[in-house]
Amino acid sequence: MQFPLLFGLLLTGTLYSQLELAEGSKILAVYAFPGKSHFMMHTALIRELVESGHQVTMVTAFSLEKEQLGSNYTEILIEPVYDFWHDVKLNFGAQHLFELTRMTNYDFLKMLEIIGLKTTEHALRQPKVRSLIHAEQKEGVFDLLLAEQFYQEAFLALAHLYKIPVVTTSTLGYENHMSQMMGLITPWSFVPHGFMPFTDRMSFLERVKNSYASFYEDMDRLLNYFPKMDAVAREFFGPVLTEVPKVKHMERQISVMLLNSHAPLTTARPTVDAMVPVGGMHIYPPKPLPADMQALLDGATEGAIFFSLGSNVQSKDMPVEMLRLFLQVFGSLKQRVLWKFEDESISQLPDNVMVRKWLPQADILAHRHVKVFITHGGLFGTQEGVHYAVPMLGIPFYCDQHLNMNKAVLGGYAISLHFQSITEEILRHSLDQLIHNVTYKENVQRVSDIFRDRPLEPRKSAVYWIEYVIRHRGASHMRSAGLDLNWFQFYLLDVIAFVAIIALAGVMALSLAIRLLMGSNKKHRKAKQN
Repeated sequence: MQFPLLFGLLLTGTLYSQLELAEGSKILAVYAFPGKSHFMMHTALIRELVESGHQVTMVTAFSLEKEQLGSNYTEILIEPVYDFWHDVKLNFGAQHLFELTRMTNYDFLKMLEIIGLKTTEHALRQPKVRSLIHAEQKEGVFDLLLAEQFYQEAFLALAHLYKIPVVTTSTLGYENHMSQMMGLITPWSFVPHGFMPFTDRMSFLERVKNSYASFYEDMDRLLNYFPKMDAVAREFFGPVLTEVPKVKHMERQISVMLLNSHAPLTTARPTVDAMVPVGGMHIYPPKPLPADMQALLDGATEGAIFFSLGSNVQSKDMPVEMLRLFLQVFGSLKQRVLWKFEDESISQLPDNVMVRKWLPQADILAHRHVKVFITHGGLFGTQEGVHYAVPMLGIPFYCDQHLNMNKAVLGGYAISLHFQSITEEILRHSLDQLIHNVTYKENVQRVSDIFRDRPLEPRKSAVYWIEYVIRHRGASHMRSAGLDLNWFQFYLLDVIAFVAIIALAGVMALSLAIRLLMGSNKKHRKAKQN
């Protein structure tokens, strides 16, 4: 047999065996954080993996039984669902989530750390999860660990327990602390911190604030948060692991990170190959609307407004005076309004307004008559608004919502308002601009075209990279060597110090030489005079 033919057969056999390895793989997914919005990304990913022939075992806060995923899906349900907003209200003295607008960014950071630790401990105490940790048979049981990158780091110890690679998902998209996780430098000069209300065009004072916030988070994670999460990992994994790796070391072993982000909704920034943007995974082709909603929108010849503050901030908790303001403005409009309002018994509802406890958000935004999307600025909703090219009126409350809406304002397809500062005149003027000023629609259509333009549909892209990691039993070849450097080496502080010392030594040597030369000249002149 000729050598090229033999080589070709061997290569084909190798590729076939690799593809075979990825097909029908056994995946352990841990999506324990009880955030309904987060779950939109996870549901889409799990459904796609099961449909691709993989066996998925998922530790989850919300059941997927209604999805009827079949025998390839096994569920480890966390019961009861942990009420993390109770902890938020208890620790920060908030009666309802509308008060979160008064919290500082440092309060938000503390809030996320508290709910992260609490929800992680709650999940790890579940008997079924403990059985997963203490199972006698571990080798060959799973091929990959899927885990969310959202203050749930203790679960990364499962990868060490089962000796499998990790693919993590970030529902918030890019975050500054990913520099330490993935081994890259994030310039604070033009990359805004995820909780700061800035864009990538910052003034001097904004860059000062952004640098402080980014440095504060890095130090807080290292000195305050990581030791607490390390203690949680030791408590639950210590009995079965000889040595439980520290969180900062486990994070650095992640093979690929799937980011709920995509251009142009995220500003351009440094990245590495292992950080894969798959924003919009949760968006499917629109489904038919319920008959009453369809009729309302079909008959909206002057256009329609869709109003939703997401799954956490509920409109029914809105202060009475602000609720009255919104109803008064809506009632004076020619447009029809569809409002996600959790109390359908609301009184004095204008004829042009329909309220429902739950609304199929993406399907509504896809309707041709929807002219404005009033949103809290969550990443999933923002992506849906952009995907269907609907101008937005943003009312951000906390965390990344300010950043998302500032980016939308900079892109020219949104107006952002501070909730406590809204007046009847401001609300009416903002809606009038978004409905009648064609610039907003033109800008969002341009951004939508960019957001949709990709080499591969986001769910397919996510599955490809998961299978890629399984095929190659990890992705160490994509891992940045910067992760193996000490912090002073990573930031070249040792090189800077070396250059500074050499320069200083040169200056001192030159100074000494001048002194010696001047001293010699003085002696020579003195001898001459004598």
